[in-house]
Amino acid sequence: MLVKVKLFATLRKYLPGATLGTAVDFEVQEGSSLLDLFALLNIPAEEVKLTYVNGIYCDPETILNNADEVGIFPPVGGG
Repeated sequence: MLVKVKLFATLRKYLPGATLGTAVDFEVQEGSSLLDLFALLNIPAEEVKLTYVNGIYCDPETILNNADEVGIFPPVGGG
């Protein structure tokens, strides 16, 4: 099944060549979770602070469905 993925801030380095603000299609196995997607993208889970699926905040254990749109954010600091 296909999911659309957007990586934000420092996580964009895991999608070389991706255009800023554009979702990239990824093939995942039926029953895959967000954690499985992190592994597929080689993103260490500790680098992920927030994830959404179809605009709704989700836990990393959330199971994905065909055509889901996923956003993945790192911790962000500021001051």
